Amino acid sequence: MIKDITNANDDLTPNSREMAVLKENFPSCFKSDGTFDIERFKEFLSDKISVAGEGYELKFLGKNYARLLASVDTTTVVVPDEEHNSKPENVNSENIYISGDNLDGLKHLLKSYSGKVKCIYIDPPYNTGTDGFVYNDNFNFTVEELSEKLSISEEHAQRILDLTKRGSASHSAWLTFMYPRLMLARDLLADDGVIFISIDDNEQANLKLLCDDVFGEDKLASNIVWQKKTGASDARGIATITESILTYCKKSVSENWMNTFSENLDARDLGRYRCQDEYYDERGPYYPDTLDRGSIQYSDAMNYSIQAPDGTLAWPNDRQEFFNDGWTWKWSKEKVKWGIENDFIIFSRSPNKKTRWTVQYKVYLLVDNEGNPKVGGPAYKNLITDCLNSGATARIKKLFGFKAFDNPKPTSMISYLLNTLKLKPGDIVLDFFSGSATTAEVVMMSNAKNKQNTKFIMIQLRETIPNDKPAYNYGYRTIDQIGIERIIRAAKAIREEYPDTEADLGFKHFTLAEPAIETLDKLEKFDPDENKLFADKTLLDEFGKPTILATWLVRDGYGLTAHVEELDLAGYKGYYIGKHLYLVDPELPNKAIEEIVVKYETDGSFNPENIVLFGYSFTWTEIEALKINLKRLKDTEKNLRINFDIRY
Repeated sequence: MIKDITNANDDLTPNSREMAVLKENFPSCFKSDGTFDIERFKEFLSDKISVAGEGYELKFLGKNYARLLASVDTTTVVVPDEEHNSKPENVNSENIYISGDNLDGLKHLLKSYSGKVKCIYIDPPYNTGTDGFVYNDNFNFTVEELSEKLSISEEHAQRILDLTKRGSASHSAWLTFMYPRLMLARDLLADDGVIFISIDDNEQANLKLLCDDVFGEDKLASNIVWQKKTGASDARGIATITESILTYCKKSVSENWMNTFSENLDARDLGRYRCQDEYYDERGPYYPDTLDRGSIQYSDAMNYSIQAPDGTLAWPNDRQEFFNDGWTWKWSKEKVKWGIENDFIIFSRSPNKKTRWTVQYKVYLLVDNEGNPKVGGPAYKNLITDCLNSGATARIKKLFGFKAFDNPKPTSMISYLLNTLKLKPGDIVLDFFSGSATTAEVVMMSNAKNKQNTKFIMIQLRETIPNDKPAYNYGYRTIDQIGIERIIRAAKAIREEYPDTEADLGFKHFTLAEPAIETLDKLEKFDPDENKLFADKTLLDEFGKPTILATWLVRDGYGLTAHVEELDLAGYKGYYIGKHLYLVDPELPNKAIEEIVVKYETDGSFNPENIVLFGYSFTWTEIEALKINLKRLKDTEKNLRINFDIRY
């Protein structure tokens, strides 16, 4: 577990993540000794892509260090809030709130949610000089270690370490802070995913270059301008009343916009769509429009008769025969035939008409007049003018009864951003600078209002609240406590507004924790080869079984809301899900081993390919007994080859 990760981190370099991608996709470009053959790689690409010899790139002190931080795995563990998570409103919830450093949180999430997040919204520190941003990290590299890992001089390494340890608020420090987080965020996005990043003028230009570097210039969807206030009476010169929201897609905008962005239904005259029929679920509401028209582009082919339900013939402009008066039908004969067969055509009795019939067609909200889903229509604009910050502060005061948080974002602004997307059932919205948890409230409200099933994941550092803030006087000590309470209070308000809603208004809570120094010392000193006869049962107590299981579940791809089946193995407890059987408790008896073998042989639904053991809980004898007994499964009908994963 932690020891395995620490050992693996020792060998990482800034390009470890990229090299892993190359090995997976271009294995033929690696020699037998593991070195990368760049000439073979160029040859592979030569007839498929144009390689530019010149260009520009973003460089700053700490860039390679930031790439290294993105590659280094987290040594934190995931601690579930068992009391909170067991409450009725939370026990089956698929929403997630994580208290901890978002760099660690993103690394945990990547193991289960890579390529699965539809939308990311973040409101990072703006580096204004007054917003409290200073860069510090807890990576304890020495000058010599960093010099070797980054292949730089010790003088250069010292400058980077000074940047990371002195509490710097320079542009380079801010970029070093943001770069690894955006790299990990990119990998979390689904192919039709989008990231929105709020920023002001202090770092907007740098953030644009950084995002171009991480996501690619062709992934820029928009620089949305948000008017956050109406004026600034105390400003000198030109008053700044706007901020930017940089918007990037996972895939090229030109190739994927139809799968990503929705049309602005609010820009339509929705009041016209008042009629419903049996196709409402797939086509939406509709309004009727007349099928005939006076046309300046007259055509005999569009001037024909349509047979009404009583057998009479209807002509354009209420004629009773063919002649050219400039009027035609809007649809061809073939399309009218299709429209009648698919209930797009309406025949209405009109006593005052000569033919006694009015012919109309249905204009649906969700499909065009050929039955295809609408992908066009009005687009959302890159200007938001009706979502002022004052409304966000008022919302916080209404929920808490006092100003619990400084500078929250308005729910209306986040709603605008989410409305630009084509959200599908089960889509995930992530905010890893979640602050007062505005994004979580917006997702819950949208689900209740529109009967959606969007899930949220919030990450917030356990940042200390100064004792001169109102929230401190009300008992809140860290910002994540405010975010958690905001979600609970917002959920209560939503239930009152929508009493019949079936929306998920709960959430699971987890905290990311570094092992205690004493625990790390034990992990460092523990040698499996020297401890074959004795297990260290104290380490299980120090981590806790729920923490070990939660950390392993997300690591193995099952996420943070999976339900594990607890097995009774002759009195010994095992934990089974998907392709994994987890054994954590010490003192594995022979009866339990035999029970596992029998379950493999007789239970057709029990087929875990991996048996994972908490190495500190087991002696060498117990592990060997388990391996020997399970080897006999190779000769059974299942012919299983089980992978033993002993984690330290």
